[in-house]
Amino acid sequence: MTDPIADMLTRIRNAIMAGKTEVMVPLSKIKEKIAETLVNEKYLESSEKIESEKALKLKIKYVNNKPAITHLKRISKPGCRIYVSKDKIPEVLNGYGLAILSTSSGIITDKDAKKKKVGGELLCEIW
Repeated sequence: MTDPIADMLTRIRNAIMAGKTEVMVPLSKIKEKIAETLVNEKYLESSEKIESEKALKLKIKYVNNKPAITHLKRISKPGCRIYVSKDKIPEVLNGYGLAILSTSSGIITDKDAKKKKVGGELLCEIW
């Protein structure tokens, strides 16, 4: 597998389309931080690290039987990295969406990156 982050996002998308409430994702530090960010921003219900299986168990959030996540897209890919400066951080869906960046301060949202005035690699968009 050349892009584990895209694999994680695809697993989440597939679970949502299948109407599942949980999805298992292979464990890595970056995926754990992305999942943590999605939980903090209320796109996922919870993220649980399962050491014995080396996996993350993600609980998908549903509101009125509709998933909280309607769009999930990988932006920066291994073959074409997309970096943005602090001034060029995109506003996703006029502020209703979320962009996740990998910065020198760690994995953070677009809003946090603007507050901290740091740019970085644009990992994904979600709304």
